[in-house]
Amino acid sequence: MPDTRKLLAELLGTYILVTVGGLAIASSIASGAASGLVLIGFGFGLALLAALYIFGEVSGGHFNPAVSLGALLDGRINAAGFAGYTVAQFAGAILGGFTLVWGTSKEIVGSAMVTVPGQGVDALSAVLIEALLTAVFVAVILTVTTSGKFGASAFMAISLSLVAIHFAAVPITGASVNPARTIATAVAGGNFTDIWIYFVGPLLGAVVGWAIYKFVATETA
Repeated sequence: MPDTRKLLAELLGTYILVTVGGLAIASSIASGAASGLVLIGFGFGLALLAALYIFGEVSGGHFNPAVSLGALLDGRINAAGFAGYTVAQFAGAILGGFTLVWGTSKEIVGSAMVTVPGQGVDALSAVLIEALLTAVFVAVILTVTTSGKFGASAFMAISLSLVAIHFAAVPITGASVNPARTIATAVAGGNFTDIWIYFVGPLLGAVVGWAIYKFVATETA
């Protein structure tokens, strides 16, 4: 089991990601901004960047069970570490979800902040898109956190990848790529519509992302 400091880092980092990202959604609604997608994308991406700078060197800065699964498959954490990280991430996320209810309302969290397939998007398509985008995200993380070529830009690469994912998929799937982010608003907002998509897709994507990193992106398998 990871030490308490690492678990607390994962809890707080996930809390920051969910809370700041959710408030970006609320701000885009309140302002009526035509650039709402940009606000949301950068809200989540920059929230992740902040969390990485604060906690990345403590716990590795996963803040996402799919990322932790990729780390488990790559031997960077063990099964007990994966379990501990996942519990901490869910706890931090749900705390963030209820902070969003306090800051806005349960109705807003349960309607505007939940991750659900967009109009006309069927469940299978949503699973595949979440898996694809999570695979890209996990492959980026596994690569930049081990290669010496990226140096100080690693955190920026991870965060900008999340921005791009939100630009690509917010209207289609809600751009979760993170079961903890989804469970947060589902629990706090009381809306569990199609929640299974956001567990199956990202966890499947983590496996694919690890495989891409392991057998394609690195020089040695």
